[in-house]
Amino acid sequence: SILPLISKSHHPRAIEAATKYFLTQATASALVLFSSMTNAWHTGQWDITQMTHPTSCLILTSAIAMKLGMVPFHFWFPEVLQGSPLTTGLLLSTIMKLPPITLLFMTHHSLNPTLLTCMAIMSAALGGWMGLNQTQVRKVLAFSSISHLGWMTIILSFNPKLTLLNFYLYTLMTLSIFLTLNTIKVLKLSTLITSWTKAPSLSAMLLLTLLSLAGLPPLTGFLPKWLIIQELTKQNMAPMATMISLFSLLGLYFYLRLAYCATITLPPHTTNHMKQWHSHKPV
Repeated sequence: SILPLISKSHHPRAIEAATKYFLTQATASALVLFSSMTNAWHTGQWDITQMTHPTSCLILTSAIAMKLGMVPFHFWFPEVLQGSPLTTGLLLSTIMKLPPITLLFMTHHSLNPTLLTCMAIMSAALGGWMGLNQTQVRKVLAFSSISHLGWMTIILSFNPKLTLLNFYLYTLMTLSIFLTLNTIKVLKLSTLITSWTKAPSLSAMLLLTLLSLAGLPPLTGFLPKWLIIQELTKQNMAPMATMISLFSLLGLYFYLRLAYCATITLPPHTTNHMKQWHSHKPV
């Protein structure tokens, strides 16, 4: 159902995004079926929530990671988000993540905990590193999503309810960011700089939401991170908690950059110069 929404602009970039999305999701679905079939072959049990065969568990973990866009199966997600309009990007980042998250929640007993933890740490690290040098807002939000998936996955084996709490709060914050960007028509950092003069109240709200997504203490986004770190420490996984917390600082840097660009007030002559620069079409 999302494929026509991605490709409706008929732009080559949009068609490419739709093709990548279709191929990735089809491969992941085939892998889910393959893991179920392998498990049934070895154990005679078709139920994917009670898998016992290690190879099947490994394939299922990889398939769900591919559906979600976790490292090392993350390459499709930033490209697809960049090729989609902001409203479709919102659906891809939130609602389209719900079925794989539900599958993850249902099958967490069958999944490989070591592989999940490794992928979670890698997702948090890569989501932070790759987002640092991006100038396109949609790509920054895509890497932010990958980083948040790391937080959701690392706690899944110990407390699945925290995974869902993190997902709900992430959805809420991403919803407000995408809708704000769509209202002020911003797609890259250079246009975000001029947005304060157009809509000061929306820009102020964007600043707070970005800081919340980064996980700064007084705001909502801090709550799931705090609870996850607390739970990991209880499970004698303090090194993992320390690593994922440090990697979230990388994310804080690009959130602060976005927040600074959204609330910067430029002198009138600079703003006019930037508008002329954006309207200039090279020969």
